[in-house]
Amino acid sequence: MKPRIDCFIPYVDKPQGETLSKVFEHEPFVGDVVFLTNDEQPEGAPFIPLQKALATSAIVSMAKAAREDYLLLCTQPTPITLGYRALERMVGVADATGALMVYADRNKQIPVPTIDYQEGALRDDFDFGSLVLLRRTAVCDFAVSDPEELKFAGFYQLRLFLSRKGSIVHIPEYLYTEEESDTRTSGQKQFDYVDPRNRAIQIEMERACTHHLQQLGALISKDTLRTIDPTAGHFPVEASVIIPVRNRERTIADAIRSALSQQTSFPFNVIVINNHSTDGTHKRIAEAGNLTDGQVVELIPERTDLGIGGCWDMAIRHPKCGRFAVQLDSDDLYSSPHVLQTIVDAFHRERCAMLIGSYELCDFSLHPLPPGLIDHREWTDENGMNNALHINGLGAPRCFYTPVIREVGFPNVSYGEDYAVGLAISRTYHIGRIYESLYLCRRWEGNSDANLSPERLNRNNTYKDFVRTAELQLRINRKS
Repeated sequence: MKPRIDCFIPYVDKPQGETLSKVFEHEPFVGDVVFLTNDEQPEGAPFIPLQKALATSAIVSMAKAAREDYLLLCTQPTPITLGYRALERMVGVADATGALMVYADRNKQIPVPTIDYQEGALRDDFDFGSLVLLRRTAVCDFAVSDPEELKFAGFYQLRLFLSRKGSIVHIPEYLYTEEESDTRTSGQKQFDYVDPRNRAIQIEMERACTHHLQQLGALISKDTLRTIDPTAGHFPVEASVIIPVRNRERTIADAIRSALSQQTSFPFNVIVINNHSTDGTHKRIAEAGNLTDGQVVELIPERTDLGIGGCWDMAIRHPKCGRFAVQLDSDDLYSSPHVLQTIVDAFHRERCAMLIGSYELCDFSLHPLPPGLIDHREWTDENGMNNALHINGLGAPRCFYTPVIREVGFPNVSYGEDYAVGLAISRTYHIGRIYESLYLCRRWEGNSDANLSPERLNRNNTYKDFVRTAELQLRINRKS
């Protein structure tokens, strides 16, 4: 059987390299096995030197070294077990579909399905698994396209290029087994992209994504963004703190008291959307705030099909909603009595349609948790509206100029609703940022996103990729 694949695999040391290379050496579809190495160099075997990650120069070297139709890139040094005729299956799908890149589901301790690649799958942590099959001619095209040299973002840069030139195909079959190399929970992994230690990596990822958007005709210029008149119109109060809640009797009173403790030069209210709680949440709402004086408004939807986004949409359209709608989740607290004043002052100063603050992770007893302050420094005035398509969240608390958010509206979902409206607003309006801590985000045993199952994580990621895909097309159409 004629070889169709050259394999490129990580090399850490001799035992690891020998173990991993044996997986591929006797596969009939495999030609050369080339090591990708940082420090140690294998004896008597072809290798490509790396620095800290898969740099652009390493991708170019892979293109030059490859001789067969396809390159199989293994991205993790941990052991892999190939399934029955797995590589033959990957090549067959690539041949049949003309795909430039193919990836598949795999097993860890349990089956781990991946998700289909969408045009809007622009986050750099998209999970392709450990094995990706690349068409050699496409990688060679990338190599001669004069790509910017990136130390950390070479593979991200490559797959964005491939997505512009052709298709990336997911095989929904379990073709191999890999050992788990990162055993942290989803709640721990989700903040990697805002960890200050990863800042240099994220700057490169942003540059690669910005170039991609430019090539697609989807780049937004700061000069085209609109501002608001923060004094226009008449509202019952200047600001409303919006708290959607369902079955949070343990935390809702703390949240309401945190909102009521705000010291401001303007009138404000607290709108609590009690989404048919079945525990003692209503009682705790009544205990925390006087429901008869009008400052705390409890809304119970007539509908029973509302997600968090639907509850937000109901609140912003209520006649008691103020000029600015300010987030407070039912688990969380403001960091000081001056947060609401700081937010409203920023709206008037920056004339922005949306404002995003910074927050600190803590446990239920308010002890700090890593990575500490989440300030989303990757958002800049110059490019934040474009980098928003690359990152997987925009920060908190999220605050809105009510006329604009009523115009945009929230999707009726319970995950990603804030990201969807943030992207939509950033396409047209200036978004302001506050980089000091405004918010304490409490992680506790009842927190809904502390440790998600693979299936739940896939649903969440699929939805955000869908939101990005739709937004990307809107930005392209806006330019055409």
